[in-house]
Amino acid sequence: MSRPSDSGKVAGAAWTREEVEATVASYFRMLDLELRGEYLNKAEHNRQLQKLLPRRSRSAIEFKHENISAVLNELGFPSIDGYKPLPNYQELLREVVSAHLNKEQSLESLIRESVTRPPDRAPAPMDLLSILVPPPRAEAKKASSIVQEVAPGTQFTPRNYLEMESRNRSLGSAGEELVMQFEHERLWRAGARNLADRIEHVAAKGQDYLGFDILSFECDGRERLIEVKTTRYGAYTPFFASRNEVDVSDVHAENYHLYRLHKFSREPKLFMLSGSLRSTCRLEASSYLANVA
Repeated sequence: MSRPSDSGKVAGAAWTREEVEATVASYFRMLDLELRGEYLNKAEHNRQLQKLLPRRSRSAIEFKHENISAVLNELGFPSIDGYKPLPNYQELLREVVSAHLNKEQSLESLIRESVTRPPDRAPAPMDLLSILVPPPRAEAKKASSIVQEVAPGTQFTPRNYLEMESRNRSLGSAGEELVMQFEHERLWRAGARNLADRIEHVAAKGQDYLGFDILSFECDGRERLIEVKTTRYGAYTPFFASRNEVDVSDVHAENYHLYRLHKFSREPKLFMLSGSLRSTCRLEASSYLANVA
């Protein structure tokens, strides 16, 4: 998707290594602030970059920051909330991001601690149903329009920190408990109080094989099968689904709902995806069952 350039700026020129280095360094400083829960002014960081990169507009810099989010997610790292991952990036950008990750040991330590620690107690909203927001709209993945040679020795092995977070049982359980409260409130307000009292937290009973976490209901009594995915990070953070969850979402597409909790521990927000995960998400294989040939 193209964006208009700001007045007086050069549009369409390939980014130099120096420009990419400066932009990636700025992004990593912002990511560090966000992970620490410190004040982050994205607009000010953008203005400072414009001074360093006179050829680049505000929108061009923001576009590049969104490209960096895509690279980080593909490498298994969280990205800055609000910078929607845009995957049509130049190979030079992946190279520079990888080089920064190879030397950013303090940032890796911060991320590792973030994805493994028990969740902080999130402030309870006055109106529990107010955490519901529309699903985000992702960009379609495209081939890069600018391909540059990758220098040797700069490849980076993905760390899968996002997968590590998905295995954080205390975080997952806390998210499921919040959804239990949300569902009870939803049905209670709708006048279906008898149904609200029948909601089951099946995952807490060791019934993970069912392919969903919570058995809830529509107001007319139909079952609502809910799989909960929780992250501390933003709405665009990728999540992991098992083959069983995908298959169950296919078989029970009319009743299946994916509840994505994000910004957990800060200001929890929730969006829903209804139906088969094959139709609501872009699925990519992340592991394989291997047998000796």
